[in-house]
Amino acid sequence: MRNRWRKALSGTIVVLCIGAVLVALLPLALVLFYVVTQGITSLNLAFFTHGPVPVGETGGGMANAIVGSLMVTGMGAIVAIPIGVIAGTYAAEYRGTRIAVATRFAADTLNGVPSIVIGVFAFAIAVLPFHQFSAMAGSVALGIMMLPLVTRTTEELLLLVPQSLREGALALGATRARAVFTVVVPAALPGIITGVLLALARVAGETAPLLFTALNNQYFTADPRQPISTLTVQVFTYASSAYTDLHRQAWAGALVLVIIVFTCSLLARFATARLERMQRGS
Repeated sequence: MRNRWRKALSGTIVVLCIGAVLVALLPLALVLFYVVTQGITSLNLAFFTHGPVPVGETGGGMANAIVGSLMVTGMGAIVAIPIGVIAGTYAAEYRGTRIAVATRFAADTLNGVPSIVIGVFAFAIAVLPFHQFSAMAGSVALGIMMLPLVTRTTEELLLLVPQSLREGALALGATRARAVFTVVVPAALPGIITGVLLALARVAGETAPLLFTALNNQYFTADPRQPISTLTVQVFTYASSAYTDLHRQAWAGALVLVIIVFTCSLLARFATARLERMQRGS
C-alpha cells in the first residue's frame, strides 16, 4: 500500500513537472510561430540589400538598419567585453576585498537599471555635449548594458574553477597573475564566451536606449558620428506607421532579430561544446 502511494505521488510530480515545462515553452512557441508566419512572406533578397523607399511606395528593405545594428552592437562590445572580463576576474580572484564587493554591487545594481534610464544617461553624456545623435552614442548605451552581464558571468564562472588548479599553478612557481590568466581563465573560457554571446543577443534587441542616442536614419551610413538606423528602432517606426507595406517589413525585421538572437545562442552552445572537447584533448 505504501509503495503504491509513493509511486502515485512520484507519477503526479512527474506529470506536474512536464506540465510546467510545457506551459513555460508555450509562450516562446507562440511568439516564434506568429513572428515567423507574419514575417517570412516579406523576407527576400531586396530586404537585405536595399534601404527604405519613400513613404507610400512599396518594396525596399532594411539593409541600412542591419548594418547599423551590427555597427552599434559591435562597437559597444569592443569596449564592454574587455572591461567586463577584467572586472569579473578581479571580483572572483580577490572576492574578499572592498573593491571586489563594490564591483559586484555595482554590476548587480546596473543590471537592474531599466534600459530607458541607461538611454537617458547615454543621451546626457554622449549626445548633448556634441549636439548630435550618433552611432557612437548608441554603442555607449549598449556597452553600458553589456558591462554588468559580462562582469557577473565572468565572476560566477571563475568561481566554479576548482581551487586546486590555482594552488597547483602557484606551487609550480607561477605568479598570481600568471596562474589566473594561463590556468584559471582558460578553464572557464567556454562559459565566458557563452556569457558574452548571450549578452550580445540581449542588447541587440534593445530599442529604448537607441531612441535617445542613435535615433534613426533613413539613409545608409557607416559614419559612427552620424545618426544611424538600427533594426529595433526601424521595426518600432514601421510598426507605428499607418502603411500596410511598412507593417509587413516590420514583421520581417522582427523575424531577422529573432534569427540573430537564435544564431547567437547556437554559436554560444557550439563554442562551449567545441572548447570543452579541446580541453579534454579529444
